[in-house]
Amino acid sequence: MRYLSMIWIDEKSGQAPSEQLMQDMGKLIDEMIRAGSLISTAGLRPTAEGVRVRLRRGKLSTTDGPFTETKEVVGGYAVLEAKSMQEAIELTKRFLRVHGDEWDIECEVRQLDGPEFGAACGAETNRQQTVSPAKHAGA
Repeated sequence: MRYLSMIWIDEKSGQAPSEQLMQDMGKLIDEMIRAGSLISTAGLRPTAEGVRVRLRRGKLSTTDGPFTETKEVVGGYAVLEAKSMQEAIELTKRFLRVHGDEWDIECEVRQLDGPEFGAACGAETNRQQTVSPAKHAGA
């Protein structure tokens, strides 16, 4: 089954990864890819470079970052292949441990939904999956 592990950070803390952390993270990523437990991972650019797109009562709007009302933001993600939620949690703990004692971060782990990810899905999810991706291209 596949899980999404989202790392939540306080981007206002000014904390940046050290060269050593990047090296250690690179080793862990390589190891997990070889083991088949890491499908994809990346950090996200600051919210100052982002845009929020909202649909409210049928009207679309956009808001340029930064999003000052938000204290914690998703700073990165990992798509994990695991046999269970507990295994996905253990894989996520490995990512967090690499950061050492000076970081104050947390991850949210959620299973990806849909049969292609090894998850049972309800009628609503099945209906959403039957919509052609081309129909979403203009969204």
